[in-house]
Amino acid sequence: MTSKLLTPVKAGELKLANRIVMAPLTRARAGREHVPNELMAEYYAQRASAGLILTEATMIAADGCAFTAEGGLWDAERVAGWKKVTDAVHAAGGLIAVQLWHPGRAAHSLLNNGAQPVSSSNKAIRDGSIHTPEGSKPYEVPRALGTDELPGVVAQFAQAARLAKEAGFDGVEIHGAHGYLLDQFLRDGVNDRTDRYGGSIENRARLMFEVIDAAIAVFGAGRVGLRISPLVPFNDVVDSDPKALVAYVAAQLNARGAAFLDLRHDQFDRPAEQELAKIARDNYQGTLMRNGGFDPASAAAAIADGSADAIIFGRHFIANPDLVSRIHDGAALATMDPKTLYSPGPHGYTDYPVAAEVAATA
Repeated sequence: MTSKLLTPVKAGELKLANRIVMAPLTRARAGREHVPNELMAEYYAQRASAGLILTEATMIAADGCAFTAEGGLWDAERVAGWKKVTDAVHAAGGLIAVQLWHPGRAAHSLLNNGAQPVSSSNKAIRDGSIHTPEGSKPYEVPRALGTDELPGVVAQFAQAARLAKEAGFDGVEIHGAHGYLLDQFLRDGVNDRTDRYGGSIENRARLMFEVIDAAIAVFGAGRVGLRISPLVPFNDVVDSDPKALVAYVAAQLNARGAAFLDLRHDQFDRPAEQELAKIARDNYQGTLMRNGGFDPASAAAAIADGSADAIIFGRHFIANPDLVSRIHDGAALATMDPKTLYSPGPHGYTDYPVAAEVAATA
Protein backbone atom coordinates (compact mmCIF):
# COMPACT_ATOMS: atom_id res chain seq x y z
CA MET A 1 0.00 0.00 0.00
CA THR A 2 1.52 3.33 -1.05
CA SER A 3 0.06 6.48 0.44
CA LYS A 4 1.12 9.71 2.05
CA LEU A 5 0.73 7.89 5.38
CA LEU A 6 4.04 6.18 4.59
CA THR A 7 5.93 9.36 3.67
CA PRO A 8 8.28 11.30 5.96
CA VAL A 9 7.13 14.30 7.97
CA LYS A 10 8.80 16.73 10.33
CA ALA A 11 7.41 17.41 13.79
CA GLY A 12 9.44 20.38 14.91
CA GLU A 13 13.01 19.12 15.03
CA LEU A 14 11.91 15.49 14.87
CA LYS A 15 12.24 13.89 11.43
CA LEU A 16 9.71 11.06 11.26
CA ALA A 17 10.33 8.38 8.63
CA ASN A 18 6.57 7.94 8.23
CA ARG A 19 3.32 9.35 9.62
CA ILE A 20 2.42 6.27 11.67
CA VAL A 21 2.90 7.08 15.36
CA MET A 22 2.74 4.63 18.26
CA ALA A 23 0.32 5.77 20.95
CA PRO A 24 1.17 6.04 24.65
CA LEU A 25 0.03 2.65 25.94
CA THR A 26 0.11 1.78 29.63
CA ARG A 27 1.22 -1.85 29.81
CA ALA A 28 2.31 -2.13 33.49
CA ARG A 29 5.55 -4.05 32.95
CA ALA A 30 7.93 -1.89 35.02
CA GLY A 31 7.31 -3.64 38.35
CA ARG A 32 6.43 -2.14 41.70
CA GLU A 33 9.56 0.03 41.70
CA HIS A 34 8.64 1.63 38.35
CA VAL A 35 12.05 0.88 36.82
CA PRO A 36 12.01 0.19 33.06
CA ASN A 37 13.68 -3.08 32.17
CA GLU A 38 15.02 -5.28 29.36
CA LEU A 39 11.55 -6.62 28.54
CA MET A 40 10.31 -3.08 27.98
CA ALA A 41 13.36 -2.32 25.84
CA GLU A 42 12.54 -5.32 23.66
CA TYR A 43 8.88 -4.30 23.36
CA TYR A 44 9.61 -0.75 22.26
CA ALA A 45 12.45 -1.78 19.93
CA GLN A 46 10.12 -4.25 18.18
CA ARG A 47 7.97 -1.22 17.22
CA ALA A 48 10.80 1.12 16.23
CA SER A 49 9.62 1.29 12.60
CA ALA A 50 6.94 3.75 13.78
CA GLY A 51 7.63 7.30 12.69
CA LEU A 52 7.64 8.16 16.39
CA ILE A 53 7.05 6.12 19.54
CA LEU A 54 5.27 7.81 22.43
CA THR A 55 5.90 5.95 25.68
CA GLU A 56 3.38 4.90 28.26
CA ALA A 57 2.34 7.55 30.78
CA THR A 58 5.46 8.01 32.92
CA MET A 59 5.42 9.12 36.54
CA ILE A 60 7.20 12.40 37.30
CA ALA A 61 7.26 11.76 41.06
CA ALA A 62 7.44 8.76 43.37
CA ASP A 63 4.01 9.58 44.82
CA GLY A 64 2.33 9.89 41.39
CA CYS A 65 1.32 6.28 40.76
CA ALA A 66 -2.05 5.15 39.40
CA PHE A 67 -1.30 1.84 37.65
CA THR A 68 0.93 -0.15 40.06
CA ALA A 69 3.70 -0.93 37.54
CA GLU A 70 4.02 2.02 35.18
CA GLY A 71 7.45 3.45 34.43
CA GLY A 72 8.81 6.38 36.42
CA LEU A 73 11.32 9.12 35.77
CA TRP A 74 12.46 10.93 38.89
CA ASP A 75 15.96 9.66 39.75
CA ALA A 76 19.11 8.03 38.39
CA GLU A 77 17.86 4.45 38.75
CA ARG A 78 14.87 5.12 36.54
CA VAL A 79 16.99 7.10 34.09
CA ALA A 80 19.21 4.04 33.71
CA GLY A 81 16.15 1.87 33.10
CA TRP A 82 14.80 4.16 30.40
CA LYS A 83 18.29 4.40 28.85
CA LYS A 84 17.99 0.71 28.03
CA VAL A 85 14.78 1.49 26.18
CA THR A 86 16.02 4.51 24.23
CA ASP A 87 19.26 2.75 23.30
CA ALA A 88 17.30 -0.24 21.97
CA VAL A 89 14.92 1.93 19.96
CA HIS A 90 17.74 4.01 18.50
CA ALA A 91 19.71 0.89 17.61
CA ALA A 92 16.65 -0.26 15.66
CA GLY A 93 16.49 3.07 13.83
CA GLY A 94 13.55 4.60 15.68
CA LEU A 95 12.59 7.80 17.48
CA ILE A 96 11.05 7.81 20.95
CA ALA A 97 9.52 10.54 23.12
CA VAL A 98 8.48 10.07 26.73
CA GLN A 99 4.99 11.01 27.88
CA LEU A 100 5.32 12.88 31.18
CA TRP A 101 2.32 12.55 33.46
CA HIS A 102 0.82 13.17 36.88
CA PRO A 103 -2.44 11.33 37.64
CA GLY A 104 -3.78 13.83 40.16
CA ARG A 105 -7.07 12.57 41.64
CA ALA A 106 -6.85 9.36 39.54
CA ALA A 107 -4.23 8.06 41.99
CA HIS A 108 -4.85 6.36 45.37
CA SER A 109 -3.11 6.58 48.73
CA LEU A 110 -2.58 2.79 48.78
CA LEU A 111 -0.40 3.13 45.69
CA ASN A 112 1.56 6.10 47.04
CA ASN A 113 2.67 5.32 50.58
CA GLY A 114 -0.40 6.93 52.10
CA ALA A 115 -0.22 10.21 50.17
CA GLN A 116 -3.67 11.65 49.50
CA PRO A 117 -4.38 12.29 45.80
CA VAL A 118 -4.30 15.93 44.70
CA SER A 119 -6.28 17.84 42.11
CA SER A 120 -7.54 21.25 41.08
CA SER A 121 -10.50 20.76 43.42
CA ASN A 122 -11.73 18.38 46.10
CA LYS A 123 -14.07 16.54 43.71
CA ALA A 124 -13.57 12.77 43.60
CA ILE A 125 -13.99 10.62 40.50
CA ARG A 126 -17.56 9.40 40.87
CA ASP A 127 -17.58 6.36 38.59
CA GLY A 128 -15.50 3.23 38.55
CA SER A 129 -12.75 2.03 40.86
CA ILE A 130 -8.98 1.76 41.02
CA HIS A 131 -6.85 -1.36 41.43
CA THR A 132 -4.68 -1.22 44.57
CA PRO A 133 -2.53 -3.70 46.53
CA GLU A 134 -5.65 -4.30 48.65
CA GLY A 135 -7.88 -4.91 45.66
CA SER A 136 -10.36 -2.72 43.86
CA LYS A 137 -11.20 0.49 45.72
CA PRO A 138 -13.37 3.54 45.03
CA TYR A 139 -11.51 6.71 44.16
CA GLU A 140 -10.62 8.90 47.13
CA VAL A 141 -11.55 12.53 47.66
CA PRO A 142 -8.50 14.51 46.53
CA ARG A 143 -6.91 17.49 48.21
CA ALA A 144 -7.12 20.70 46.21
CA LEU A 145 -3.60 21.97 45.55
CA GLY A 146 -2.85 25.40 46.99
CA THR A 147 -1.76 28.15 44.61
CA ASP A 148 1.62 28.17 46.33
CA GLU A 149 2.09 24.45 45.59
CA LEU A 150 1.74 24.72 41.82
CA PRO A 151 5.31 25.91 41.14
CA GLY A 152 6.38 22.65 42.79
CA VAL A 153 4.29 20.67 40.31
CA VAL A 154 5.92 22.55 37.43
CA ALA A 155 9.34 21.85 38.97
CA GLN A 156 8.58 18.11 39.06
CA PHE A 157 7.73 18.13 35.35
CA ALA A 158 10.86 20.19 34.62
CA GLN A 159 13.05 17.74 36.53
CA ALA A 160 11.46 14.81 34.68
CA ALA A 161 12.18 16.56 31.37
CA ARG A 162 15.83 17.01 32.34
CA LEU A 163 16.05 13.35 33.29
CA ALA A 164 14.34 12.39 30.02
CA LYS A 165 17.05 14.18 28.10
CA GLU A 166 19.68 12.40 30.18
CA ALA A 167 17.98 9.08 29.42
CA GLY A 168 18.31 9.69 25.70
CA PHE A 169 14.74 10.49 24.70
CA ASP A 170 14.28 12.41 21.46
CA GLY A 171 11.57 14.57 22.98
CA VAL A 172 8.68 14.72 25.43
CA GLU A 173 4.91 14.72 25.25
CA ILE A 174 3.08 16.45 28.09
CA HIS A 175 -0.03 14.49 29.10
CA GLY A 176 -2.84 17.03 29.31
CA ALA A 177 -5.61 14.53 28.59
CA HIS A 178 -7.78 11.72 29.98
CA GLY A 179 -8.74 13.38 33.22
CA TYR A 180 -5.29 13.38 34.78
CA LEU A 181 -3.84 16.29 36.75
CA LEU A 182 -3.29 18.85 33.99
CA ASP A 183 -6.66 17.97 32.47
CA GLN A 184 -8.26 18.37 35.91
CA PHE A 185 -7.12 21.98 35.76
CA LEU A 186 -7.92 22.44 32.07
CA ARG A 187 -11.56 21.31 31.96
CA ASP A 188 -14.21 23.13 33.95
CA GLY A 189 -16.14 19.99 34.86
CA VAL A 190 -13.54 19.51 37.60
CA ASN A 191 -11.83 22.86 38.04
CA ASP A 192 -13.92 25.16 40.23
CA ARG A 193 -11.05 27.29 41.50
CA THR A 194 -11.33 31.03 42.06
CA ASP A 195 -7.60 31.85 41.92
CA ARG A 196 -5.50 32.56 38.80
CA TYR A 197 -5.68 28.87 37.87
CA GLY A 198 -9.48 28.73 37.66
CA GLY A 199 -12.40 30.33 35.87
CA SER A 200 -11.44 31.41 32.34
CA ILE A 201 -9.87 29.08 29.78
CA GLU A 202 -6.69 31.15 30.03
CA ASN A 203 -6.53 30.52 33.76
CA ARG A 204 -7.44 26.86 33.57
CA ALA A 205 -4.77 26.25 30.93
CA ARG A 206 -2.16 28.20 32.90
CA LEU A 207 -0.63 25.24 34.77
CA MET A 208 -0.43 23.14 31.60
CA PHE A 209 1.41 25.85 29.70
CA GLU A 210 3.73 26.53 32.63
CA VAL A 211 4.64 22.83 32.38
CA ILE A 212 5.03 23.03 28.60
CA ASP A 213 7.26 26.08 28.92
CA ALA A 214 9.38 24.23 31.47
CA ALA A 215 9.79 21.30 29.07
CA ILE A 216 10.63 23.68 26.22
CA ALA A 217 13.36 25.22 28.40
CA VAL A 218 14.96 21.77 28.54
CA PHE A 219 14.37 20.29 25.06
CA GLY A 220 13.52 23.29 22.90
CA ALA A 221 10.07 23.82 21.42
CA GLY A 222 10.82 21.58 18.46
CA ARG A 223 10.97 18.49 20.67
CA VAL A 224 7.93 19.09 22.89
CA GLY A 225 4.36 17.99 22.18
CA LEU A 226 1.04 18.00 24.02
CA ARG A 227 -1.86 15.56 24.26
CA ILE A 228 -5.40 16.77 24.96
CA SER A 229 -8.76 14.96 24.85
CA PRO A 230 -11.48 17.63 24.98
CA LEU A 231 -14.44 15.27 24.46
CA VAL A 232 -13.15 12.12 26.15
CA PRO A 233 -15.05 11.64 29.45
CA PHE A 234 -12.52 9.18 30.92
CA ASN A 235 -11.93 9.71 34.65
CA ASP A 236 -15.17 11.69 34.94
CA VAL A 237 -14.00 14.88 33.20
CA VAL A 238 -16.03 17.09 30.84
CA ASP A 239 -15.86 20.67 29.62
CA SER A 240 -18.66 23.13 28.91
CA ASP A 241 -17.04 24.61 25.77
CA PRO A 242 -14.60 22.19 24.14
CA LYS A 243 -14.49 24.21 20.91
CA ALA A 244 -13.17 27.31 22.66
CA LEU A 245 -10.80 25.16 24.70
CA VAL A 246 -9.26 23.58 21.59
CA ALA A 247 -8.97 26.92 19.81
CA TYR A 248 -7.15 28.48 22.76
CA VAL A 249 -4.83 25.55 23.46
CA ALA A 250 -3.96 25.09 19.78
CA ALA A 251 -3.21 28.80 19.33
CA GLN A 252 -1.02 28.91 22.43
CA LEU A 253 0.86 25.81 21.34
CA ASN A 254 1.31 27.35 17.90
CA ALA A 255 2.68 30.57 19.39
CA ARG A 256 5.36 28.53 21.15
CA GLY A 257 6.34 26.62 18.00
CA ALA A 258 5.77 23.29 19.74
CA ALA A 259 6.58 20.15 17.75
CA PHE A 260 3.16 18.50 17.73
CA LEU A 261 -0.39 18.48 19.05
CA ASP A 262 -1.84 15.05 19.83
CA LEU A 263 -5.63 15.32 19.61
CA ARG A 264 -7.10 12.26 21.32
CA HIS A 265 -10.63 11.26 20.28
CA ASP A 266 -13.01 8.55 21.41
CA GLN A 267 -13.87 7.94 17.74
CA PHE A 268 -12.32 10.14 15.08
CA ASP A 269 -15.24 10.09 12.62
CA ARG A 270 -17.94 11.46 14.92
CA PRO A 271 -19.04 14.92 13.74
CA ALA A 272 -18.12 16.61 17.03
CA GLU A 273 -14.63 15.09 16.91
CA GLN A 274 -14.17 16.13 13.30
CA GLU A 275 -15.19 19.68 14.17
CA LEU A 276 -12.59 19.85 16.93
CA ALA A 277 -9.95 18.53 14.55
CA LYS A 278 -10.77 21.35 12.12
CA ILE A 279 -10.54 23.92 14.92
CA ALA A 280 -7.17 22.50 15.92
CA ARG A 281 -6.02 22.58 12.31
CA ASP A 282 -7.14 26.21 11.91
CA ASN A 283 -5.30 27.37 15.03
CA TYR A 284 -2.15 25.25 14.99
CA GLN A 285 0.25 25.15 12.06
CA GLY A 286 2.59 22.57 13.54
CA THR A 287 2.28 18.80 13.19
CA LEU A 288 -1.26 17.75 14.08
CA MET A 289 -1.55 14.14 15.19
CA ARG A 290 -4.99 12.55 15.52
CA ASN A 291 -5.77 9.45 17.53
CA GLY A 292 -8.94 7.44 18.08
CA GLY A 293 -10.31 4.49 16.15
CA PHE A 294 -8.34 4.86 12.91
CA ASP A 295 -7.59 1.91 10.68
CA PRO A 296 -5.03 2.10 7.84
CA ALA A 297 -7.60 3.20 5.24
CA SER A 298 -9.16 5.97 7.35
CA ALA A 299 -5.70 7.07 8.47
CA ALA A 300 -4.55 7.40 4.88
CA ALA A 301 -7.70 9.38 4.07
CA ALA A 302 -7.12 11.81 6.96
CA ILE A 303 -3.56 12.43 5.81
CA ALA A 304 -4.72 12.86 2.22
CA ASP A 305 -7.42 15.41 3.08
CA GLY A 306 -5.06 17.41 5.30
CA SER A 307 -7.05 16.99 8.52
CA ALA A 308 -3.97 15.43 10.14
CA ASP A 309 -0.24 15.30 9.52
CA ALA A 310 0.24 11.98 11.31
CA ILE A 311 -2.02 9.31 12.81
CA ILE A 312 -1.50 7.72 16.21
CA PHE A 313 -2.31 4.02 16.50
CA GLY A 314 -2.76 2.19 19.80
CA ARG A 315 -4.45 -1.21 19.66
CA HIS A 316 -2.99 -2.00 16.26
CA PHE A 317 0.55 -1.42 17.56
CA ILE A 318 -0.05 -3.72 20.52
CA ALA A 319 -0.77 -6.74 18.33
CA ASN A 320 1.32 -5.74 15.31
CA PRO A 321 4.91 -4.83 16.16
CA ASP A 322 5.51 -4.57 12.39
CA LEU A 323 2.46 -2.35 11.82
CA VAL A 324 4.28 -0.06 9.39
CA SER A 325 5.36 -2.89 7.08
CA ARG A 326 1.94 -4.53 7.30
CA ILE A 327 0.32 -1.28 6.19
CA HIS A 328 2.87 -0.93 3.39
CA ASP A 329 2.24 -4.49 2.19
CA GLY A 330 -1.52 -4.45 2.73
CA ALA A 331 -1.15 -7.41 5.09
CA ALA A 332 -3.86 -8.48 7.50
CA LEU A 333 -3.65 -6.98 11.00
CA ALA A 334 -3.61 -9.16 14.09
CA THR A 335 -6.05 -8.51 16.95
CA MET A 336 -4.83 -7.78 20.46
CA ASP A 337 -5.74 -9.93 23.44
CA PRO A 338 -7.24 -7.59 26.07
CA LYS A 339 -6.65 -10.13 28.86
CA THR A 340 -2.88 -9.57 28.62
CA LEU A 341 -2.82 -5.78 28.50
CA TYR A 342 -1.60 -5.35 32.07
CA SER A 343 -0.41 -8.83 33.02
CA PRO A 344 3.27 -9.27 33.90
CA GLY A 345 5.76 -10.94 31.60
CA PRO A 346 6.21 -11.30 27.85
CA HIS A 347 2.89 -12.98 26.98
CA GLY A 348 0.72 -10.53 25.11
CA TYR A 349 3.56 -8.01 25.22
CA THR A 350 6.64 -9.08 23.24
CA ASP A 351 5.36 -12.34 21.75
CA TYR A 352 3.05 -11.02 19.04
CA PRO A 353 4.54 -12.35 15.78
CA VAL A 354 5.40 -10.25 12.75
CA ALA A 355 3.63 -11.00 9.47
CA ALA A 356 6.54 -13.03 8.08
CA GLU A 357 6.43 -15.36 11.09
CA VAL A 358 2.67 -15.81 10.67
CA ALA A 359 3.12 -16.65 6.99
CA ALA A 360 5.88 -19.13 7.74
CA THR A 361 3.64 -21.11 10.08
CA ALA A 362 0.52 -20.95 7.92
